[in-house]
Amino acid sequence: MKISVISCSLNPQSQSYVLARTAVSYLREAGAETDLHDLRNHDLEFCGIPSARESISEFKIAIEQSVAILLAVPIYNFDVNAAAKNLIELTGRSWTNKVVGFLCAAGGNASYMSVMGIANSLMLDFRCLIIPRFVYAVSDDFANDRTDRMEVGSDEIRQRLSGLAHVTLELARSAGPLLGRLPQ
Repeated sequence: MKISVISCSLNPQSQSYVLARTAVSYLREAGAETDLHDLRNHDLEFCGIPSARESISEFKIAIEQSVAILLAVPIYNFDVNAAAKNLIELTGRSWTNKVVGFLCAAGGNASYMSVMGIANSLMLDFRCLIIPRFVYAVSDDFANDRTDRMEVGSDEIRQRLSGLAHVTLELARSAGPLLGRLPQ
C-alpha cells in the first residue's frame, strides 16, 4: 500500500517542502511505503495547453498507484497555490477514490480553512475521502526559516505531523481497499 506526498510549492526555500519531508519521515517510521514528489523539480505546463498532460506522467502514475496522497501546499491569498490546483487539473481522474490529506504552510493564522475549497472539489468531483485533520503551520513554526537548514521547529506542529501520518496510514489500510472497489 503506497502513500504519496506531493510538495506543491515552487519556492526554492519552501516551508511546504519541509512539512512534506517531515511527514514522509513519520510515515516511514510508522511502516508506510511512501515517496516524496516535489513540483520544484518539474516544469509543468498550465492546464489547457495541449502539451501540458505530457509533462505529468510521474505524478499521474504516483497518484494512480497510491491509496493515499498528502498534499503539502503553500497558502496564498486564502487559497492553495496555483501549482497545486494545476496539478489536480492535469491529473484529473487519477484522484478518484483516494484518501487525501493536507499540509499547509501559510503567512498568518487567519487562513486556516483555505484548503476547504480544493478539499470539497476532490471530494465531490473524484469521491476522495478527505482526512478531517490537517496540519497548518506559519513562519514561527519553522526553525532556521528560509535557509538551507530550515526544519519544523514547533513541537506542536511535529506532533500534528506525526498524528496526520498515523491517521493517513490507518485510513489507507482500512478505507483504501473499500475505495479501490468503488466504481470509477
